[in-house]
Amino acid sequence: MHERLLPASPNWYCSRCSDVNRSGVLGFGAKNTVYLLKVTAASAAVLGELNGHTERVSGFAFCQHEGQEHICASSSDDKTVKIWDIEQKAVLAEHSAHQNTITSLHWSPVEKGLVVSGDEKGIVVCFWLGRNDTHSFFPEPRTIFCLACSPHNENHVAIGYKDGMIALIDISKKGEVVHRLRGHDEEIHALAWCPEPKEEDLYTPRPVDSTDASNGLSEIEGGGYIASGSRDQTVRIWSTARGKGVMTLKLPFLKRRGAGMDPGVKERLWLTVHWPKGRPSQVVSSCFGGELVAWDLTKSGKQKWTLLGSTSDCQNHSRIVFNMSSLCVGDREILISTSMDREIKCWDLASLECCWTLPTLGGFVYSMSFSPVGTGCLALGVGDNMIRVWNTMSIHNQYDTRTYWQSIKSKVTALAWHPAKEGSLAFGTDDGKVGIYEAYSNKPPQISSTYHRRTVYSLDWGPPIPPLSFGGSGDKPSYSLYSCGGEGVIFQHDPWKLSGEASNIDKLICDTNNIKHKLSPHTDLSWKSDGKVLAIGNEDGSIEVYGAPSLKLLGSVQQHHKIINTLRWHHQHSDQPELHCLLASGSSNALIYIHDLRSAIENPSENPVLVTEAFRSLSGHTNKITSLAWSPHHDARLVTVCYDGTAQVWDVLKEEPVCNYRGHSGRLLCVQWSPVDPDLIWTGGDDFTIQEWAVSKQEHVRPPKSRRRVELEKKKVPQKKAKKKKKTTAGKGGLKTEESESPMVEEEKGGSGVDEVQSDDDGEDEDRKSTNISAVAPSTGFSKEASMDRCLPEKIQNGGKSYLQVIKKEVKEEKKREKPELSLKKRKPRSMLPLSTSMDHRPKEELQQDCLTLAAVRHAHGQSVNCVPGAGEHIQLGLFTDREALCRMFQEEEDSHVEAGHYDSVTYLRLWKGDLIGALHMATEKGELTDHLLSLAPMAGYQVWSRTVEAYVKQLCMQEQFIKAASHLVSIHKIYEAISLLKAHQFYREAIALAKARLQPDDPVLKDIYVSWAAVLEKDGHYTTAAKCYLAADSSFDAAKVIAKKGDVMSLKTAANLAKLAGESDLSHSLSLRCAKEFMLSQDWLEAQDILRTQGTLLGHRLVLCVSELLTQRLSHTGVVSWSSALSHAWSKPTEEAFLPAVQRVWQSEFGLDSADLDQVKVLHQQLRAIENPPVTTSTPIKQLLSHVALDVALSVASQLLDDWGSVMEELLRAVTRGFEVGHFSLMDEMCQLLLPQGMDSVELYKKRLQQGDERSLVVSQSLEAFICYQLMYKDWWRHSFRSTAAADGIKQTNGSQTPVENGDARDETETLSRSEASDVEAAIRSEGFWTVLLSEPHGNLQATQRAIRDIQSRVAVLVQHHSRPHEPQPSLGTQPHTHSTDLTSETDTPEGPGDMENKQRSSVADSESFPALVAQVAERQKKLADIPDHVKKYPFPDVAECCIVLLYMDKHFGVVPQHLCEAATGLLAKYGTTGSLRKAWQRFAL
Repeated sequence: MHERLLPASPNWYCSRCSDVNRSGVLGFGAKNTVYLLKVTAASAAVLGELNGHTERVSGFAFCQHEGQEHICASSSDDKTVKIWDIEQKAVLAEHSAHQNTITSLHWSPVEKGLVVSGDEKGIVVCFWLGRNDTHSFFPEPRTIFCLACSPHNENHVAIGYKDGMIALIDISKKGEVVHRLRGHDEEIHALAWCPEPKEEDLYTPRPVDSTDASNGLSEIEGGGYIASGSRDQTVRIWSTARGKGVMTLKLPFLKRRGAGMDPGVKERLWLTVHWPKGRPSQVVSSCFGGELVAWDLTKSGKQKWTLLGSTSDCQNHSRIVFNMSSLCVGDREILISTSMDREIKCWDLASLECCWTLPTLGGFVYSMSFSPVGTGCLALGVGDNMIRVWNTMSIHNQYDTRTYWQSIKSKVTALAWHPAKEGSLAFGTDDGKVGIYEAYSNKPPQISSTYHRRTVYSLDWGPPIPPLSFGGSGDKPSYSLYSCGGEGVIFQHDPWKLSGEASNIDKLICDTNNIKHKLSPHTDLSWKSDGKVLAIGNEDGSIEVYGAPSLKLLGSVQQHHKIINTLRWHHQHSDQPELHCLLASGSSNALIYIHDLRSAIENPSENPVLVTEAFRSLSGHTNKITSLAWSPHHDARLVTVCYDGTAQVWDVLKEEPVCNYRGHSGRLLCVQWSPVDPDLIWTGGDDFTIQEWAVSKQEHVRPPKSRRRVELEKKKVPQKKAKKKKKTTAGKGGLKTEESESPMVEEEKGGSGVDEVQSDDDGEDEDRKSTNISAVAPSTGFSKEASMDRCLPEKIQNGGKSYLQVIKKEVKEEKKREKPELSLKKRKPRSMLPLSTSMDHRPKEELQQDCLTLAAVRHAHGQSVNCVPGAGEHIQLGLFTDREALCRMFQEEEDSHVEAGHYDSVTYLRLWKGDLIGALHMATEKGELTDHLLSLAPMAGYQVWSRTVEAYVKQLCMQEQFIKAASHLVSIHKIYEAISLLKAHQFYREAIALAKARLQPDDPVLKDIYVSWAAVLEKDGHYTTAAKCYLAADSSFDAAKVIAKKGDVMSLKTAANLAKLAGESDLSHSLSLRCAKEFMLSQDWLEAQDILRTQGTLLGHRLVLCVSELLTQRLSHTGVVSWSSALSHAWSKPTEEAFLPAVQRVWQSEFGLDSADLDQVKVLHQQLRAIENPPVTTSTPIKQLLSHVALDVALSVASQLLDDWGSVMEELLRAVTRGFEVGHFSLMDEMCQLLLPQGMDSVELYKKRLQQGDERSLVVSQSLEAFICYQLMYKDWWRHSFRSTAAADGIKQTNGSQTPVENGDARDETETLSRSEASDVEAAIRSEGFWTVLLSEPHGNLQATQRAIRDIQSRVAVLVQHHSRPHEPQPSLGTQPHTHSTDLTSETDTPEGPGDMENKQRSSVADSESFPALVAQVAERQKKLADIPDHVKKYPFPDVAECCIVLLYMDKHFGVVPQHLCEAATGLLAKYGTTGSLRKAWQRFAL
């Protein structure tokens, strides 16, 4: 039926919504429809549609078995799965087994009748087409995102879940999970099986060993690799035979020209994968910004992936890709991809180049316009916020389109090419925007500064009119742009100056034609091509014709009775001049009128011509006319489009239809006749398509009859009066349903049944919730139904029932509908005097008797009358006699109102009587007080007014109107009560405002409110506002504390500055230190110094921070510090200068420390001493450990400036031993080299400066020397171990691993030593003094005693634990097997393990020793410990027994220790190494 067609866009965010069969037919879901395309390597052509789903299509798959390529399956959000025959375009079978939204679908490549689908709740449904049977499985309680049936095993299905897990299930075993593949962190977007089943043939470098592969294949028949794409930016290859991943492919970040996308923006990523048939080593995946990447699984590194379409950037998709499918066409293998950019692309997998691109549409086609200058350039205004310019004359590419989206941001509802300027395209949008695009440039459009308040319905170019036409010819444009909007206004825009204000042409029309009344809202306009006449259509159905440039009214057409939707003048190049002035118009009454305005235009009269008869009338359409176009190739040949979904070609002069096109599946919105081919017409509609069709190829001549007309013809009803009465009733009741529709409701009513928008991405498409192109027009606006709004279905138009049912029911409802106006009137208010009023509705005789009774009363003249006016049966006479009677009537009326509960009426009656107090009392008692009554209360006196206010306040509080209640309390000067009321109900802002306005500044109530509100805010986490409250209450300390409560650095910094401003110096210091510590931990040294610089008394902390920064920078090159410090000072960069002199230099140059000013140095030293320096543990973080070391170094430098060399050595010892105490040997080693660069010589220099007789300092120096020797000892040991290990490596290796070296990795340590350093270490080791320092007998005695005490204490603990559980069975006391070790290992490495050994030890201790004996041993050891000198116990020292064992080990293995030193070490071990573990360790070397 059609020549060319642009289809609707494929649906977004679906794992498999498109597929291609062996015959080259591509199917994809778009909205609730499946489109079918015939694809080749050269082009694509639309074959048809599959219609049947009522909601969005979520999955589509072909049957890939030979002979059944025409069978396919689709799933939808309507929770159904349908099986289709694409040749018949009919449903073969369907099922509704799912109870939740279906998310994935696949047709089994092995079992030809099996269709598998999964939903968002994790249910998997298998449907067998042959036997029409379904089975449901629930393998995992997770949301399914995708699934894929195995091409190698008919029972295996891979399922990808939202949480990143992949499950391989066996449907023959009731959905049993065979493997759970874990590795992805986020949702699985796609799964693709390798076309080859044998895993061992896939990859050249084996990712896993062959043994594992063979085992897996033997256990699981029919394995195969599977590829998965996930939102976590990775593609993973899995082995289904082994159940594990074998390869991970990380997406490359591709910097594309013009439109790169950040790979960190995961929510914009959809990673689909496809494994082409016949290419077992190649996988194709999508990337971040629409690129496609081909992965070669046999390669590594950057050679692994290749970008498709890399030769030209315009070949790639510009947005993310959702689906891919491939097929072989002849000898070429092609790949089809669908994307968010609304394009379908075809790729050649051999050359990786794009073969063709098919644009698609993501919204209604609202407007079309052929360029009068660029032949064949067709502009499309679409509801997906984009303009497309289609070069319909292109020879190489039938679908050569360019897309424009910049600055549009709304549905494009109107288009108009400039009549003379090439490429200049005006557009109007749903939000009232008017702009001009230069189609052949890359510049953004010019936007008019004047917006319509509603949708822009039409645009046209015409000659300028006042005020734009004023001025010389060079000062004004030759054409103006005119726009008509939904609010009924036509603006004239200056295309040279769109930033200027546009003019409303109504003012010129009124001035020229002396019109005083308000003009009818305009709905469309059309300039005659010669620019002399303007036709304007109006909301009331009238058409007005004006002459340019003054817009003098030439004539008015009063033919249509509904809103004018479209106007078009006949072209001017006809051979018949009488046709030049034909004006075609279409409205909502389904008729097209052609008017001949030649006499009014060529022979204008002073009075406008009124036209009431049409030149020609064209009938046949059954719904609203939306657009029309004259043929530029024929005379009086017209094409019209309508909401009935058809396009009709007419011979206007003969009033005959020529042909009818029915290729669209929805309503038509726009039409254009081809400017080059007289047989071609273009139409667009709300089915998201634009179609090109030939007039000569259409089989239909007239439009189809409406469904309603067909039903009425079949079921004619004889009750003609009832039918006529229905029409009359509709007229009386107001507008007809059709005329009262909301404007432009595209997706709210009828139509295709789906939203125009298909995407879940808020920034990429149109809004689902509000799909109106313009707001619903109230009484001041109008609705242009023709181009945008949907006709209501019949049931809606007739109140929910069919037309026939309504007619049959009319007779029954005749009485109810006789006077419909009564239901529209306002309800009459309740009478104040209901009893007396009701008496006026009695029979006429009784009313006449009342007149006689009243006359008797009025003329009684004191005589007794048997009547009491205003009471009883004569209550109605109370209005016509004296006041006493009126009061009696009021009393009875009041009683009646009280009984009925109408207390407000009682109040008003009492007010009328003058009983103000009574009225207030009644209202107060019943809770009916109002502002009006309260305003009357002062008339009764101050006391009454005050009581009334208090009562009204209580009433307002019951109604939770606390602000109003407080305001009334203020009116009677109860300020404190009002404040208390507000505060009690947590209206703190209002309470503070009232208190500050009416109370004294020092009133304690104000402070109480601030404090109370601050407490509430602090509890809720609003710390900043709480701090403001504390500041207002003069509690600066609390303000600073509450700001610091959040704990982040900015809050701490703010709190410190606040405390400083408030004079809270101690708090400011504390917060500044906390803030500086946080900055230091984050390695932001600049900010840390800045925050401390504001505190003048924190110089000591600044210096410690300085040392810490210097220390971190020095250690960053050694491996101790593994983090980077980008934000550091220039002076902290490492230099060749020694560390301690560098610290002094920086102190003096950067911190202004004068070393000659001893008073300043002493103060500084005291500050440093006051800084907390707790002991460290093995769990202390390295950054915190370095800060402790920095404090020790700072103290040593300060002591050095004071010439206190004993303290210098003591602080240096503490800095060196920090690493020793936590077991961080590398830190201890580096600190020795930094602080004592010359080793033992550095210590000797310090010793020379000590005072004579300073024993404490000599002990400190001895400990320093010992630690220097300690780290040198281990360095020598590792150096020798490395040599021996390297030699052993040359002979043999055991299991691919080196022989272990005790206490460290010899390779790592010795590689850092240069040859000169190694020789220095070896020389030191061989010296006599080196080992003499380490083999200190006093320290060995101390350490042995401490070990003995700890051992006895552990035995006491075991004994106490044993006796605390007397009822437990005693452990066996069998002999403990003993295994000798040839290495330096612990005795606990026995077959039973440490736990069994410990239990046996506890048992033996409990049985062999008593508690008094152990206590006596502890006392003995404590006495021995007390005899050891204090200076030996005070300072740390390396473990003497450990040093002795290392010495013996080195002598045994390397022979580098003199014999007498070995004997001395053996003697110390024999004397002090008596514990079990030590004894076994050293006896192996002593034997």
